[in-house]
Amino acid sequence: MAGVPIVPPGPFDTVEAAFGEGAVGRSLRLRGWVLRARSSGGIAFLVLRDRTGSVQVTAKRDVVGDGPFARVEHVQVEASVRLVGTVAADPRAPGGREVRATALEIVHAGEPFPIFSDQTEEFRLDKRHLVIRSQEHVATFRVKAELLRALREFLERESVLEMTPPVLTGNPAEGGAEAFAIDYFGRPGYLSQTAQLYLEALLFPNERVYALTPSFRAEKSRTPRHLTEYLHLEVELAWVGLADLLDFVERMTVEVSHAVAERRPKELQLLGRPPQELRELEGPFPRLTYRQAIERLRDQGFPVEFGTDLGTAEERALTLEARTPLFVTHFPVGLKAFYMLRSVDDPETVEAADLLAPEGYGEIVGASARETDIDRLLERLRATGAKPEEYEWYLDLRRHGSIPHAGFGLGVERLLRWMLRREHIRETTPFPRTPSRHTP
Repeated sequence: MAGVPIVPPGPFDTVEAAFGEGAVGRSLRLRGWVLRARSSGGIAFLVLRDRTGSVQVTAKRDVVGDGPFARVEHVQVEASVRLVGTVAADPRAPGGREVRATALEIVHAGEPFPIFSDQTEEFRLDKRHLVIRSQEHVATFRVKAELLRALREFLERESVLEMTPPVLTGNPAEGGAEAFAIDYFGRPGYLSQTAQLYLEALLFPNERVYALTPSFRAEKSRTPRHLTEYLHLEVELAWVGLADLLDFVERMTVEVSHAVAERRPKELQLLGRPPQELRELEGPFPRLTYRQAIERLRDQGFPVEFGTDLGTAEERALTLEARTPLFVTHFPVGLKAFYMLRSVDDPETVEAADLLAPEGYGEIVGASARETDIDRLLERLRATGAKPEEYEWYLDLRRHGSIPHAGFGLGVERLLRWMLRREHIRETTPFPRTPSRHTP
């Protein structure tokens, strides 16, 4: 139950104001949540957090009064409070500052907080709505927001226009086995695996387009890098081949890494990634053909041959010791989607590439030049078991002013996982969706 109103309504300061230049001696009005609390004799110590940070607060009984002090002694972790206090320098306090309360009001004392160390991962996932209040998750999602901003800023500088394709579709774009099927008013429907086909339609009037949408994959993969719902950045560029596309991806990766390092160094440091490592990232990234990758893996003892898909273990082996992303290019036709362009000088391969993150984190980008020949598209569609008539609208794009073009898809959470050195991809999204979990 809320206490008697002691701090009247009015404009409030943020916690970061306590650490500003000239803040010592200044009176602040703060509100937020209690990270930790203890009392000793006639003084209570709180660590108060808000969206900008945390600060130690001290409250003396003879200053705030017996009633408020008694309520402070019974607050739980995550209790909400309002207060008025004066900033003081104290080398013993975190950050060297504390706020000495002159008025303190308990908005909600809270119940015992159920999250603490040494709990099972399943329990913590059940309580995800509370776990995400942790300092690590706050830092993670601030970096993620900065990454999204940096990606959009880069694409705007490159004159790539943001589009809004649907996530409900009438046919799976990359094969039905990994698509979530739904009943769409008595007709088959699917949750989108990719916005690419729609972006290709939007390419012709706009030339350079992108979308940032959720994608869904019904894969039963239980690995540290798979989610069934993830945020997908997809880009399509007119008049571009594979080489120019990879230059674009490389430039984007470098620039957004630098931007995140400059804007969120404190959060990166907290999460285990020295920001200087992202600041130092530069191109050109090494480029290895699939055939060369197979030879390298054989030399490392992997039983692989042409046509073997590169899984988590293989990608990890190729990049574990690297400090720079690696492009693997020109994959076998049978490993890639029907819309990828057949290589002229090696008809067994397509003009496709995966960008693998350094340090063994695996694929973060899939890219390719797009097939423009209708007959080859039909051949590949039939080979996948798809019904060509369901793709008539897509084939129309090749009948009316078809041009060379290329595009890529980037898994935002995968890129973030590498940036933040997270062990599992579920730590890069507030409410992870996996084969075993779709709640809370």
